[in-house]
Amino acid sequence: MATSRILVADDDEAVLESVTWLLQENGYDVVPARGGHACLEQLERRAPDLLLLDILMPDADGCQILERIKGEERWRDLPVLMLSAQPPEEASVRSLGLGAADFIRKPYRPKELLARVQAQLRTGALLRTTRLALLRTEEALARAQQDADSRRKLVDILHEVTGDLSVTELLHLLVRRAARALNVSHCSVVLAQPGDVQGTVVAAFEDPSLQQLTVRLERYPELRLALESGQPLLIEDVDTHPVYDEVRPVWEREGIDVAIRSVIALPFSIDRQQYGVFLVRRTRGQERFGPQDLEFAEAVITAAVAVIQRAQLVEHTMADNARLEQLAQTDPLTQLLNRRALTERITAEMERALRYDSTLALLMIDLDHFKAINDTWGHLVGDDVLRDVAQLLGQTIRLSDIVARYGGEEFLILLPETDDEGAEAFAERIRAAVEGHAFARDSLTEPLRLTASVGVAVFPAAGVENVEDLFARADAALYRAKADGRNRVRM
Repeated sequence: MATSRILVADDDEAVLESVTWLLQENGYDVVPARGGHACLEQLERRAPDLLLLDILMPDADGCQILERIKGEERWRDLPVLMLSAQPPEEASVRSLGLGAADFIRKPYRPKELLARVQAQLRTGALLRTTRLALLRTEEALARAQQDADSRRKLVDILHEVTGDLSVTELLHLLVRRAARALNVSHCSVVLAQPGDVQGTVVAAFEDPSLQQLTVRLERYPELRLALESGQPLLIEDVDTHPVYDEVRPVWEREGIDVAIRSVIALPFSIDRQQYGVFLVRRTRGQERFGPQDLEFAEAVITAAVAVIQRAQLVEHTMADNARLEQLAQTDPLTQLLNRRALTERITAEMERALRYDSTLALLMIDLDHFKAINDTWGHLVGDDVLRDVAQLLGQTIRLSDIVARYGGEEFLILLPETDDEGAEAFAERIRAAVEGHAFARDSLTEPLRLTASVGVAVFPAAGVENVEDLFARADAALYRAKADGRNRVRM
């Protein structure tokens, strides 16, 4: 640990020598200053860790020096231990009120002086450490606030993004938002791959009507350099920057008056598939870009590209989740709901029926002798027939009804707000529709004919308290329909 440096200022030579000797003997680096002016000179050279300051000195008043020290930012945290032969009531009140850390009366007691010096050095070190930590925290907070401000400005892009926006439309939004955030009048996006001879201006804040304008990159060396290097490019003055050395004669020969004075070119890529450059420019009447502008612009564009990437990732993830959820609820063969999905719907409908004093019915449908079709014509024909049955049921039900595949050759139909009579009539219509339908296939010489048995259960009913009870009641009714000769409906 470094030795603490102590400045001792006193006009009394005996006191100055004794204090200096005492502190040096205890391992401190001591700088003696005879009088107030010498004290200020030493402070200007190098601030100590602690100042021992006499109050009464012929050339300067110690309290005035203390007041000056505490009035300057660079010495604000310097602990000052006042020495005085004055009565403590008078001297301590005055000096402590001006910011002194402690007061010692002359003649001093060595052990007391050392103890107070050690205490003030510890306090000073703690104060400096705390203030440094606070400063670092404030700097981190300022950076975070600046970053949050940039992201806040650009995250507004998401508020305008919908699922059907193209990449070009997203870039139009980005150009508009970035130009406002950077307070510039010229901001555009040029899409091109490194090494291309042409680029496409897909968005321009200064001319929103621009659509897919092709530009030759040889006429825009800042674009070409940014693409090839992959690094941000700051051009403070177009008239003098060497990147334009080859193109300036062309401008002069063709009489082109370049109104742009300062340029920032920021290359970007989106998922390593879309490459381009954000081109931010200021005209001759505006202030030139500087390094701080480049830093801010880079932060803004980086945040903006990240916003687009996150938005695209969120959209893709949501779409994937929706597809997975659809697959989890759908029978892959018939594209109807599966039993798990229907069970969730039945639970909700049963709660609704109880809440609104209504009824619902569940139809369990089984294709009669379906195994014979698989055995005779093969499973491919059987699968085609199941898909046809699913389509037929979907065409027969109402908009409020739900059809699902139970498994094998069994299907379920949920009929909300349907009582016994209505359920039986609807089941008979389903049975007749299956019996009257011709299941034609190119591989068959004649259309197939099928029949179906239907079991019906209604809720509320005695002994039916949950979904499984309702399934069991419909399954029992279906069993009776088959036992009674098939191709019929039973309640």
